[in-house]
Formats: sequence, C-alpha cells, structure tokens
Amino acid sequence: MGAEAIMQEIASLRAQRDELDGRIRFLEAQLRVGGGGAAPATLPPSLSTKLDAMGVHIAVAAGGLSPDMVRRYSRQLLLPEFGVQGGAMAPASPPLATPLAACGVGSLGIADGENVELSNLHGQIMHMEAYVGQPKVKSATAACRVINSSIKVFDHHLRLKSKNVLNVVRQYDIVVDATNSLSSRYMLSDCCVLLHKPLISGSTIGLEGQLSVYNHNGSPCYRCLFPNPAACQSSSDNGILGVVPGVMGCLQALEVIKVATGIGEALCGRMLKFDALSSQFKTVNKIHQRSSTCTVCGDHPNLTKDTFMMFDYDNFAQSSNSSNKPAPNLNPLPRNARVTCREYKRVLDSGRPHLLLDVRPVHHFQIASIANSVNIPLHELEEKLPRLRDALSEVADVSRGRHRPVYFISQRGDDSQVAVHILRENGFPYASDVIGGLESWAREADPGFPVYW
Repeated sequence: MGAEAIMQEIASLRAQRDELDGRIRFLEAQLRVGGGGAAPATLPPSLSTKLDAMGVHIAVAAGGLSPDMVRRYSRQLLLPEFGVQGGAMAPASPPLATPLAACGVGSLGIADGENVELSNLHGQIMHMEAYVGQPKVKSATAACRVINSSIKVFDHHLRLKSKNVLNVVRQYDIVVDATNSLSSRYMLSDCCVLLHKPLISGSTIGLEGQLSVYNHNGSPCYRCLFPNPAACQSSSDNGILGVVPGVMGCLQALEVIKVATGIGEALCGRMLKFDALSSQFKTVNKIHQRSSTCTVCGDHPNLTKDTFMMFDYDNFAQSSNSSNKPAPNLNPLPRNARVTCREYKRVLDSGRPHLLLDVRPVHHFQIASIANSVNIPLHELEEKLPRLRDALSEVADVSRGRHRPVYFISQRGDDSQVAVHILRENGFPYASDVIGGLESWAREADPGFPVYW
C-alpha cells in the first residue's frame, strides 16, 4: 500500500472515530437525563384543570430535550415561531443535508448511488478527500453524524428508480430533490403525489438556481407546470460555481423546516430564482395552479403505483442514463469516416501529418485538450470553413492527391459527428470523427487525461 493510500485510510478512520465519539457523547447524555433522582411532584387535579383552562403550558415531567440539546438548539428555540419541534426527512443531497443535521431534524435519509469524485468536492463541501471513491451516502452520513450525533441518519446506497423509490420515500415525511436530473425530477414528483408527500425541489446550473415546493397545501405537482420534458442543461456540460448549490441547499433546508413546522409561508405555487452574479433573488408568484387535467394529480389521474413502477423515466426525459435515448437526427456516418480512440492514438503516436479539430466551447478547450489540437467551436465551424479550406490547402500535396486528414473530437462524440457532416457536405471527404469523444479518450487511450465533466 502506497503512502497516499495509507494517508487516505488514516483520514477515513479518523472520520469514523469522530462519528463514534459523537454517538458515545449522545448516549452518555441520554443516561444523564434518564438517570436516578426523585420523581417530580404532580399538581393537584383541580389546579391542573384550572391551569389547563387558562391555556398555560405545563411541564408534566422532566425530559423532552436533554440539557445538551437545549444548549445546542437554544438560538432557534428562542424564536417564538419555532419552539420545540420534531421532524423527519426524506432523500436529500449534500448541500442541504448538513444544515438540516445542524438544525436537529429528527430523522434524515440520504439516497445516492454514486461514489464521491474529486470534481464533487468544490460544490459538495460535506465530502472530504479521504472519501473520494467511496459511496456518497457513506461520506454524507458520516459528516451529518459528526455535526450532530443526536439525530438518526439513514443511508440508501442505490440509484433511485421507479421500481425502488416508493419503498424508500414512504419511510419519510418530506422529500427533497436536489438531483439536477430531469428524469429524477419527474419520478420524485410523481412518487410524492402517489404517497401524498410534499416535495421541495431545487436545481442549480452555472451561476443560477431555482426552488419551489410541490404537492403541498394544494400546490401543483411538477407535471402541472411541465407536462412534457423540455431540454435540460447539465452541470457537467455547462459548469457550476460551487457556492451556488450551497446557497440553494440552505434555502431548501429552510423550506423543509417551514413545511415541517408550519411556520412562515412555504414556496407553494411560487418559485424562487437566484442569480449569483447580481446577488439577486426573485420570487415568481403563482407560477401555476394545480391542473385539473394533470395525468398524475388532476381530477382523473391515470398513474397508479403499478404503472408508476413500470414507467421508463429515463426514456421519457431522454436523459443520458437511458439506453433508449434516440440518436441525433443525422444520417449515420460511414465507417471510413469514423475512428476509435485507439486508432487515432496510433495516428498521433506515428507522427503522420493530420489536423485534430476540437469543436467544444472555448472555455472547455482551455480546461483540458489534446496536444496540438485546434479549437473551433461547433457554432463557428461553418463561418470559418473558407479559412480552414485555405489553411489545409497550404499543407496538402494536391498534385499527388494527398490531403491532410482532419479529425474531429468533442466531449462525448456527438458534436464531432455533426462537424464531420458539415465538412463532408462542403467538400471535405477526408474528415473523420473520433468515436466517443474525450470521454472515451480518457478511458481507452489516455488515462491521465484530465476529466473535468
């Protein structure tokens, strides 16, 4: 075992030790509260009846909150709107799990089927380097227990699907969606309607975030607003500033507290939007009423628990998780117009003259790129074709029929196919696509290539 692996193991063991120490302190506090001592004297029945009629609060017996809990939550207990409340939670995500744990939510469930990646750490600050490669739920659960050993945290290490999500969600009172996945958004909304659970749904992309509460106090469900899925941007394609999910996570935690306690005005039928660049919040009032024709929560719904479990949400949302995702509306490229990553690697290593055009956006290209590749974003390609033709003619030996081959690469291999079609339609028959793009390149040809998506 290398030195780096040993240090990671030590950090992991320290985190587990801190978690166990917290549990021990909690159990010791419970023993102190429930220890010996004289039983409290009870009030005479007549006096108790009169006091009760006055509407005063009577401490029936010592207990409720331990001294440690009173000290921990004293600031929020001092709020007249809040007081002593209990609560339960549903599948959550890192930006909001820790503030809920700190607030003392009684039961918190965290559902995620992925492992911690290095790219998660800048925006999901509850994860630590020591947990990279380990399940996210394990890392999140440990972080919550270190923050607050008195709450119950349950981890569900699985990818939520229509076949298993009902069994998970029915264990909780409130559901929080912070997945940034369109298929999950529809699935969780439908699930909450079937199980009569409120849904706090938030999303972030780039420098913006939005938040709303669905299926609570007569508010619409997600399908009422969006009966059919629209194009959904991805943080892996468009980036995300790490503090933005932190802001939205805290706001989601606030909505959970409002729904659980009944204080304030939850974002039911309203949507909160956040713009990080201007530091402005905007609330869109009355975004939509519950639709009587909604197929899920309307007057005549056609979704049952059985049909829900059979529904293919990935295919419906055309997400990247679906094996049934339709192909782009293009004629397929001939095999001689495509090369695998390993085949292109041999071309690169051989030193044969060629040109590699990277059609990703400029800021993607600046993050990571293959040596000597040239960046022409796809949306600029047709405009720059004449100059590209001139540049290639200068290095080609046309008299001998030798053209410099042009290879196109993109992030996943979709845009590069579009680029090859454009060039071939404009008289470049020697243009080829690198199959699978940089994602496949990092897996098959260059394991050291920086994976930033």
